Amino acid sequence: MSLQVIGSYLSPYVRKVLVCLELKGLKYEIDPIAPFVGNEEFARLSPLKRVPVLLDGELVLNDSSVICQYLEDKHPAPALYPQDIGVRAKARWIEEYADTRLADGLLWRLFYQLSIRKRTTGEPPDQAVVDRARDVEIPAALDYLEGLLPVQGFLFGSISIADISIACYFRTAAFVKYEIDAARWPRVAAFVARMQSLPVFQKLAHYEDCTLRVRLNEQRAALQSAGAPLTRETMGTGAVRPVVPRVS
Repeated sequence: MSLQVIGSYLSPYVRKVLVCLELKGLKYEIDPIAPFVGNEEFARLSPLKRVPVLLDGELVLNDSSVICQYLEDKHPAPALYPQDIGVRAKARWIEEYADTRLADGLLWRLFYQLSIRKRTTGEPPDQAVVDRARDVEIPAALDYLEGLLPVQGFLFGSISIADISIACYFRTAAFVKYEIDAARWPRVAAFVARMQSLPVFQKLAHYEDCTLRVRLNEQRAALQSAGAPLTRETMGTGAVRPVVPRVS
């Protein structure tokens, strides 16, 4: 049985899992639902009503970090976590930083306000939240990353969960036309450009672009036409409900 992923191609959390699956050469199917349209079966599998969810036979796993670590443990080659325990701990910290700090600014304060909020509540973005994200929250994160990222290549020699995690959030921010100021943060801008040019990110970008171009109820058909590895059935049949942003 193929691995199954539940979650939208537009989600950075889902993207992180898909990149790991692709780099490890694992076959999978995806039910590309947004978390705010999941039906009762989805709510049963994901008690927090969040994506991604991974199904491996009878095993159900939630949370992208848990899923990626499971994939690494079960399919250790190619390794996406450094072998040295100290370096591995650093990679996990950067993954956590991306999933919290970058997610806070790029996803919940920017992408959510400029895209998801209108779809789920019909309300305009809170411009004060957007402005603070652009002027304070995101620049602070970029300052930290500028001192961390290498001039060339990846953080720990070969591509790891740390590199993947960082790149995933900037890809989602690009959907609302966010661009890194390369003059102010040259290392971050170059790093993100390198990551986005990798074949795995380009492959997923094809499906992401299909999702962006159409309405929510048309996305599955568009992805099917584009050749996405879809599940036969979908859990994305529930009524649209408001999303509660995870802003710290």
